[in-house]
Amino acid sequence: MRTAVVAAQDPPRTGRSGPLPPAPEQQVEERGLAFGGFAYTCRIVRQREPRTAPLLLLGGSSQDRYSWQSHEKWLAPLCSLITVDLPGYGSSDFLPAGYDIDFLADAVQHMLTELGVPEVNLFGGCFGEVVGLRFAQRHPESVRRIIFAAAAIRLPELYEEAVPRLSRTLEEGDVERAADGLVRLFMSNPEAGKVRRHAAVARLLQRQFVNQTPDEIRKAVEHNTRLVTHGCYRPLPVPAVPSLVFTGEYDTLCTPQMGRELAATMPRALFTTVKEADHLVTVERRQESADLIARFCTDRPVDDLPYCTPVETLGAELVGVAPGR
Repeated sequence: MRTAVVAAQDPPRTGRSGPLPPAPEQQVEERGLAFGGFAYTCRIVRQREPRTAPLLLLGGSSQDRYSWQSHEKWLAPLCSLITVDLPGYGSSDFLPAGYDIDFLADAVQHMLTELGVPEVNLFGGCFGEVVGLRFAQRHPESVRRIIFAAAAIRLPELYEEAVPRLSRTLEEGDVERAADGLVRLFMSNPEAGKVRRHAAVARLLQRQFVNQTPDEIRKAVEHNTRLVTHGCYRPLPVPAVPSLVFTGEYDTLCTPQMGRELAATMPRALFTTVKEADHLVTVERRQESADLIARFCTDRPVDDLPYCTPVETLGAELVGVAPGR
């Protein structure tokens, strides 16, 4: 599951994301680390007077550690923010597909240990949920709250069908045709329902994919191989912490029903959809998704929000399903 970098939200900035100057009150640090012989880099925006635990943002496979900068004006005042280019993604070392999701989850824990961060509020979007859920399953002591967006516990049929074709097209160097296919994969049909900024996001997404470097294309193909080879889900226990799953109401890749399935495996999980959005909900409704994340991380109500459908209670612990099943 690949997701557009959030830099595509800002029309003046095109192509791949990169660092923006921090706000005067922000303390921003980048750390180069290595795990299992692979170098990777994380970014920390520090909050001197946090209202909650640090927020770890794990984005989609085409996102990098700068992709959430446009959310920082809403999130950074609340807590420290951590983003990362895990091995195999962003500017970090290439990671062969033989290394599975467990390896990436353990790399997340390695990063937190190196940073001296004992506990985080965990956000995972699209592929970030795949890594985030495995991280929470393998290192439950490091997780205070969980928020997943545009996510699922099984590979979407659309993705499985598209992977061989898209990978072959990328390997052949036909980036334009691959970009067309990726845009169609991620974005809903315009006739499905009203989606904010649908046309603009589609154009920016197309531009981003066309502008991929050879290194990014190589990593994208390996990423697809990794997911198809290893799968995205293992039925292990999930920590019984407050949890929220959301997606766009018109998400046709990881559908709302797939989000409900994910929430039903998690103790204490809530589910909702964001109106007028699809799989790229954090792009199309940037402020609203940031508000939803911020509210949940600071124990504020998420019921009756004008931009969300009614919240559903689907957590395994609350509906009589054993956690991890």
